[in-house]
Formats: sequence, structure tokens, C-alpha cells
Amino acid sequence: MTDRVDTYAQSLLAIARSEGHLDEVEDELFRFARIVEGNDELRMALADRTLPAERRMAIVEELLSGRALPTTAAIASFLVGIGRGHDLPAIVQRFVELAAAQREHEVAEVRSAVPLDEGQQRRLAEALGRATGKRIEVKVVVDPAVLGGLVARIGDTVIDGTVRHRLEQLKERI
Repeated sequence: MTDRVDTYAQSLLAIARSEGHLDEVEDELFRFARIVEGNDELRMALADRTLPAERRMAIVEELLSGRALPTTAAIASFLVGIGRGHDLPAIVQRFVELAAAQREHEVAEVRSAVPLDEGQQRRLAEALGRATGKRIEVKVVVDPAVLGGLVARIGDTVIDGTVRHRLEQLKERI
């Protein structure tokens, strides 16, 4: 399974690079995969092999039409069409990791209650880089469940700076 995910991710990387839109495709696929992960109904529909491939692909095209590059829509539609809807988040995650590795960076998936602007993302990448000793790229996932603060995941390392986590720590001390 991991070999298959890696093979698809490497293929996506080659396609996005050859189209000259690697950064945009990477960002759009990352956001789309997070939407799929966060919506049970959508995730089940895209992975449902009893639905005709054309219908699953039409769902993707409807969601991404006008919101993403044609390359991004074609890649996502292709993966769903060949029955890889259930693997889409894993394939995209590996694709993002490979793209970052080419730039000699690691990816930090940051969950925040609100979107972060470019300046905030840059400062956060610098701070995480100092904390980990690595060159970091920040990918932000807006998650309303995060009431305040941030949660950053870099590989297996999780840095929890949420208000909820801090309150739990305070509660333990008391």
C-alpha cells in the first residue's frame, strides 16, 4: 500500500512540475485533501466503487471547477476515477512531503481556528524552524475546533499551543 501511495505521489509531482504549477497544485491538492478528510459524506462518495467512476469524477470537477487550476482538478479527478478516492489524502500528503523535500524543507501542518496571512505563516515557519532545527514550510488547515492558538505537526512531532492544551496543563498543575 505504501509503495502504491509513494508511486502515485511521485507521479503527481512529475506532472505538476512538468506543467509548471508545482506550488499551486501542491497547495490546492493539500486543501482539497483536507476538505475530503473532514467531510465523511464526501469521503465516502469519492471512495464508493459502486458509484460509476464518471459520477465520482464529476463530483470532484464540480467541487474544483473555477476554484483550482485545471491541472489540480484533473489530478484529483484521475485519482478518484481510478478508484483511489480512499487513498487521496495519503497520496496528497506524500506528494506534499516529496515536493517539500525537493526544496530541502519539511512540512508543518498547522491547525488554526482562523486563516493565517503570509506574514504570520512566514514568522511561524521561522519559529518552528528554530524549535526543530529544520527548514519548515507551513500548510495551514483552518479548524474551528481549535478555539485559540495553534497545533503544528511536523512528521511525528506535535507542538500543541492551543488554549485548550494550556488550560489542561494549568489544570494538572493545580
